[in-house]
Amino acid sequence: MTEKVKVVTLGCEKNLVDSEIMSGLVHERGYQLVAEKEEATIIIVNTCGFIDAAKEESVNTILDMAELKETANLKALIVSGCLTQRYKKELMNEMPEIDGIVGTGDFDKINDIIDEALAGKKPIFVGNPVFNYEKKLPRRLSTPRYTAYVKIAEGCDNACTFCSIPIMRGKFRSRSIESILDEVAQLAAQGVKEISLIAQDSTNYGTDLYDSFKLPELMNRVSEVPGIEWVRLHYAYPGFFTDELIETIAGNPKICKYIDMPLQHSEDGILKRMRRPGRQRDARELIRKIRDRIPGVSLRTSIIVGFPGETDEDFEKLKAFVREVKFDRLGVFTYSKEEDTPASRLPDQVADDVKEYRANVLMEIQREISNERNSDRIGQVIDVLIEKYDGRNDVYVGRSQFDAPEIDGEVFARGADLQIGEIAKVRITHSFEFDLSGEVVA
Repeated sequence: MTEKVKVVTLGCEKNLVDSEIMSGLVHERGYQLVAEKEEATIIIVNTCGFIDAAKEESVNTILDMAELKETANLKALIVSGCLTQRYKKELMNEMPEIDGIVGTGDFDKINDIIDEALAGKKPIFVGNPVFNYEKKLPRRLSTPRYTAYVKIAEGCDNACTFCSIPIMRGKFRSRSIESILDEVAQLAAQGVKEISLIAQDSTNYGTDLYDSFKLPELMNRVSEVPGIEWVRLHYAYPGFFTDELIETIAGNPKICKYIDMPLQHSEDGILKRMRRPGRQRDARELIRKIRDRIPGVSLRTSIIVGFPGETDEDFEKLKAFVREVKFDRLGVFTYSKEEDTPASRLPDQVADDVKEYRANVLMEIQREISNERNSDRIGQVIDVLIEKYDGRNDVYVGRSQFDAPEIDGEVFARGADLQIGEIAKVRITHSFEFDLSGEVVA
């Protein structure tokens, strides 16, 4: 009987790419990929271990899947990803439900792990976190057919005091331009129109491999691949955001005018404790340059509240900074005390209820800003990538170049028959807190 495999992905888009490679490998082996967990004889849970909430979700998901050994057809439960890279011994010792684990640098051996798990051997394939993305590996997309993520680098060298990514993913490593372009060409041949370039630190791309910042060249060359309409950049580290990169985004019509640049905080004392690059004046100057040179750009950032030592005064100044800068998109996270990170040993840890309060306050401020920023789009004609049709309300739903998949707003469009995956021109007539609506322009 052919084994049926279900891959469950938790965490970020970078994890999603790894899951898609594992799906490609098991499919190539002849196993059947299934959508429903109840059908599966093998389940792979690709975990996240970044913060406490993600670790808790990963553990709960593993336990939920394990119940299918009693209630459905499950024969082998495999666990992969960041949690296994960091806690391999603890997982195998404390969770007997797991039949095998694989780390972030060894998941290309997934078929060997499945074989050993089915034989009852409890395999542990967790070694160096470095994975070679230069290898040509099969990949089964789990995203809609018109959009895909492409890893351009892995790992991180920035050593932020709050972050455990270097522990789980290793040092920063760029992929070659040639291997990235090969993958993009393969994806375009399958019908992908939108490529989202991802890494822990995208703006540092190329410095290890080519001894220079190569992201501008890479983005231009990706945009030249036949069939690619949109190129989107994620996770731009502010310390390496060059003038050349700004000009590249501004000047290339296929590069989305969307910049995801996590700042983490505004106050110099907190940034120093975080070991983040530069200070508030540097962030303000960079934002000014970006907005001056890329009119209409959508700027997203992430903020951590409740970092050790963050005082009421720091938070008041952070609120003022957010109100003044007016980010188009903002994600707020409460500080998570991660073991083996320098920040976990800092004094003046902030109480959990204070963290939650500050996060809620900041998101309320951003809600008002988002409403205001969206209202500026009324009257504009923008390109919208159509993602689905809502028959009940007779409206198409899509995204503009100013909105990333899953995390940002949507655009509701009426007035024409459209195809899923089509890019249509829409005149914006109404705005909401996070979404837009309008009429299709013939």
